[in-house]
Amino acid sequence: MKAHLTRRYLFSASHRLHSAEMSADENLSTYGKCNNPHGHGHNYALEVTVSGPVDPSTGMVCNLVDLDGFVGREVLARYDLENLNMLQEFAQSVPTTENLCVEIFEILQRSFQKAHLDRVRLEETMMNSFEYTGGAESMR
Repeated sequence: MKAHLTRRYLFSASHRLHSAEMSADENLSTYGKCNNPHGHGHNYALEVTVSGPVDPSTGMVCNLVDLDGFVGREVLARYDLENLNMLQEFAQSVPTTENLCVEIFEILQRSFQKAHLDRVRLEETMMNSFEYTGGAESMR
């Protein structure tokens, strides 16, 4: 029997949406108030969905302690209370929530082996959320 588990995590980070490849006017027209030179912050809600067979001895898809520990060490510790523009993974790309969602998915896909990673969903505001299920090579 295959089941899905979705776990929710919270973190805060700041960013400025700005592309070095565009003029100041293009940046302002593309990103609006999110292009503020001083940046702005968000309280993000991250959902990680994994799937797999239900272990008959535990009754779980994966151990929540394992998932929570991994996400805490590899994702939350990396992004919580950070200015995303200052991180290496955004040296060549704009730290949009779409790009952040892809980065988080890739971190989880590379190293979390306890269950199959199905999706990462990142809520930026009540009005904006982004979801990624793989295939980053087509996004860059």
